[in-house]
Amino acid sequence: MPTIAVQSWSLQRVLGRPVADDAFPWPGGMTPHRGDGLELLRLPRELADRGYRTVQLCHFQLPTRDRGYLADLRGALADAGVGLDALLLDTGDLSSPDLGDDAERWAAGWIDDAAALGASRIRVIGGRQEATPATIHASAVRVRRLAAQAPGVRVVTENWHELLSTPDAVLRFLEETQGDVGLLIDLGNWSGPSKYDDLARIAPFAETCHAKCHTKPDGSALDAADYRRSLQVLADAGFDGPLALVFEGPGDDAWAGMAAERDIVAEVFPGA
Repeated sequence: MPTIAVQSWSLQRVLGRPVADDAFPWPGGMTPHRGDGLELLRLPRELADRGYRTVQLCHFQLPTRDRGYLADLRGALADAGVGLDALLLDTGDLSSPDLGDDAERWAAGWIDDAAALGASRIRVIGGRQEATPATIHASAVRVRRLAAQAPGVRVVTENWHELLSTPDAVLRFLEETQGDVGLLIDLGNWSGPSKYDDLARIAPFAETCHAKCHTKPDGSALDAADYRRSLQVLADAGFDGPLALVFEGPGDDAWAGMAAERDIVAEVFPGA
């Protein structure tokens, strides 16, 4: 049976929109901002009090990578009984012929942080290049090297960005990584008339999930019908990993939004 989790991007506003200094070493990243909301060290207790026992954390929300702080955050998670399913790296082009090696070295440093936090997984971006046999291979080689450096932390990637924007590309990437790398499936990254068929092709390989719910075209409410159908794809594939709720609107009450998403999840996965 899947477990309900929270993807911390859902709480970016609650946390005061933090973006740590140096979190995005390449052009085009997010602008640094000092969070002025709920302190990250208080988040585990807040999650537990609201009935959530698993979380995924965005790398840029960590105010520091100091070992003492990471130990404090790990302790806060343990004290609250909240498991850290994944540390999510939100930058780095591992498929780039120019920057791929730099991205690999950068991601390798974060593997140590994921281990220090007690994370089960670390999510890396497959790449920002157009999907070709050469770019998929280049990324797969680098991600496999990262996985070899990560005993105790499972390296996963996501059906996201240019390299892994189609089921064919995802399946080829997984074939090339030969089981050394897992798949985090995001239910909201793909769209169009083939969305559900595309998700169904990769769902059997998913071990964790971003359970993202879109809003209706006018932004007035959650698109419950699309969400149910996307979740049903996972159910049909026998998915039993963490379902990390991703709330991006409507409204500013992220807790209420995730509660509404959770109600829909319970329709598809009773007891989750």
